[in-house]
Amino acid sequence: MSIVQTVSCLDGYDPDALRVDKARAAILACLAPIRDSESVRIRDALGRVLAQDIVPQINVPAHDNSAMDGYAVRFSDLDKQPLKEIGTALAGRPFAGKLGAGECVRIMTGAVMPQGADTVVIQEVVKKDGERVTIPPGQKKAQNVRYAGEDLKVGIPVLGEGKSLKPADIGLIASLGIGAVKVRRRLRVAFFATGDELASIGAPLKEGEVYDSNRYTLHGMLARLGVEIIDMGVVRDDPAALEKAFLSASRHDVIITTGGVSVGEADFVKQLMAKLGEVLFWKIAMRPGRPMAFGKVGDAFLFGLPGNPVAVMVTFYEFVRDALLFMSGREDAAIPLLKASAAENLRKVPGRTEYQRGILFREQDQWKVRTTGQQGSGVLRSMSEANCFIVLEHERGAVKAGEPVSVQLFEGLA
Repeated sequence: MSIVQTVSCLDGYDPDALRVDKARAAILACLAPIRDSESVRIRDALGRVLAQDIVPQINVPAHDNSAMDGYAVRFSDLDKQPLKEIGTALAGRPFAGKLGAGECVRIMTGAVMPQGADTVVIQEVVKKDGERVTIPPGQKKAQNVRYAGEDLKVGIPVLGEGKSLKPADIGLIASLGIGAVKVRRRLRVAFFATGDELASIGAPLKEGEVYDSNRYTLHGMLARLGVEIIDMGVVRDDPAALEKAFLSASRHDVIITTGGVSVGEADFVKQLMAKLGEVLFWKIAMRPGRPMAFGKVGDAFLFGLPGNPVAVMVTFYEFVRDALLFMSGREDAAIPLLKASAAENLRKVPGRTEYQRGILFREQDQWKVRTTGQQGSGVLRSMSEANCFIVLEHERGAVKAGEPVSVQLFEGLA
């Protein structure tokens, strides 16, 4: 089924006034996770997406062991005080004998529990006189003992396919003695900016030019997602150059462009997208970021983002980010919405979703949020100063100070 057929079948689909939730659903309906995988050393697996389940072949810990420094005892002997100390168990050097009645063993954290012992008493409460050890009342059976397989058990999966590996996951895999894992290959994302008005950093600005900032913000946002990045630079508003760029980019998994999708921008950019593939042009009911294109050129999925710097970032975070993570095979792509209290009145008209740049802060044990001030889609400073989006829902109108609002934190977006 073509993209047009897939998307047009969705309830509420209106390309001239497309709700944010409908746009997300339309995009995800067309995508599928990549299936190609490769084996990498666990040292190189941080942030990669598992292409296999991790199933322990050993128990972790491998033996019953002590969680504290102290004395290993038989709980039933605690009414036979004092006990006799008969040896020591160290981590990596177990006690070789077996506890008999009225005996105990000095034990260190991580040491294997001696045969016959079932309880560990911490050293701080014990009174010792030579080999005679006196333990106060109030102890509990099996206290301070970690049992074999308490963390990980043989045959029970602990990490599933689609998991993005964090430092703790790397350590967990290492604890199983596994040196390499199968992961999804990195998604290949090519991007370029369009426009004759864009000047390269370091060059003097001519009249009517602006420095190309969008490629740098895009590169930063892509770098956090662990994809393979192909920066194709700036492509001028020339049909032949643009066609060459699109065809070159189509060898990859995803193409991202900035500029050329808004009303009033060069029509041949839209015509070229349509000529080379199957591309939909949307007017999304959101602010900023209303114009957007989505489709395919060859086998590559295309995201045509607006040209204004803030609109680029908003549309990337709200649509492209989740799509790329989904295609990468991740199962935890969605950014959670948190609640905070509006610290000021917020202007808003119903009928569109707004993403106002905000500063989330703590005041008198309450989380509050205020805007960064001017919210124009070309004011990149508003993104630099912000630590979150204030997400004002489609149906919502103006917000009064003190009312609850939803926020999306920037830190941790990946």
